[in-house]
Amino acid sequence: MTETPRLPGRTRHAGRRLAALLGGFAVLAVSVSIAISVGAVQVPLATVWGVFLNKLVPGLVDATWSQGREAIVWDIRFPRALLAMMVGAGLAMVGASLQAVTRNPLADPHLLGISSGGAFGAILALLHTGLFIGLLTVPLLAFLGALMATLVVLGVARFAEASSADRLVLAGVAVSFIIMSAANVLIFLGDPRATHTVVFWMLGGLGLAQWSQLAYPLVILVLCGAWLMSRASSLNAMTVGDETASTLGIAVARFRLLVFVVGALITGVMVAFSGIIGFVGLMVPHVVRMLVGGDYLRVLPGSALVGAILLLWADIAARTVMAPEDIPIGIVTGLIGGVFFVWLLGRRRPQ
Repeated sequence: MTETPRLPGRTRHAGRRLAALLGGFAVLAVSVSIAISVGAVQVPLATVWGVFLNKLVPGLVDATWSQGREAIVWDIRFPRALLAMMVGAGLAMVGASLQAVTRNPLADPHLLGISSGGAFGAILALLHTGLFIGLLTVPLLAFLGALMATLVVLGVARFAEASSADRLVLAGVAVSFIIMSAANVLIFLGDPRATHTVVFWMLGGLGLAQWSQLAYPLVILVLCGAWLMSRASSLNAMTVGDETASTLGIAVARFRLLVFVVGALITGVMVAFSGIIGFVGLMVPHVVRMLVGGDYLRVLPGSALVGAILLLWADIAARTVMAPEDIPIGIVTGLIGGVFFVWLLGRRRPQ
């Protein structure tokens, strides 16, 4: 009876991937703990974990902290940290998917105008239509705005015959400027007493996170993220080219449109709760590919994990650099993303 030969190389790679995954979750847990601990009022890490464990199993830990500290941890900072993770994970997965179906390393929901469309819909709801269907109004109109922007970008690209990757990005940037101009008109015509809050929200922020609202981005992220993961092999084929994907039985145009619609749904909902946070979808997939390679079965979950960590630390910086004031998180990601964008352009210049 012959023994099955061992594959030391494959076993070694599997072990490395498992170690990287466990390390990533450890970094995420540390990042969440620090994000909840730091701020205008410092909370010891022991208190953070004590409050968390007591909420999971009441009475498990002796409550040596005040009710005020518990409210800061559980009612303010914990929802904020969870929203940061969901927004970072969602935008990173969208960016990775768009880069696959457009074969464009610069594709990003911000650069392609999807975030601007989501912002337009959210501003329309906040300043003009009101919450006519309750809390779902802002996410719904943000999604419709993001979808509208997506369709306009695709229409402009087809009209201008912008088949190349660079010209598609240019079409997205042009549409983004137009939509943001329309959004600024909405702000100009809106209630002056509410415009300050809207302008701050447009710069990106997580300060309005509440437990009662976290279910909406969580459901969208889980459902759409699962759909993207189930299409990892198709995304791999799309990175090679339309002809190769077609020979593998993929309806290229239909699949690309579906990815854009799913990306618009994720982006619209995340923008509705966090404002415009740019460059996360651009940066994270490139970092993840350097770590795990180009297989989208690893790129998508890796992007979600690294995106969550990145936005947690961006939020930590936003709350500590000018404490006790909060810097809009979009400023932090814009600064980091702009530098990364320049580096990426330099890295891809002709040799």
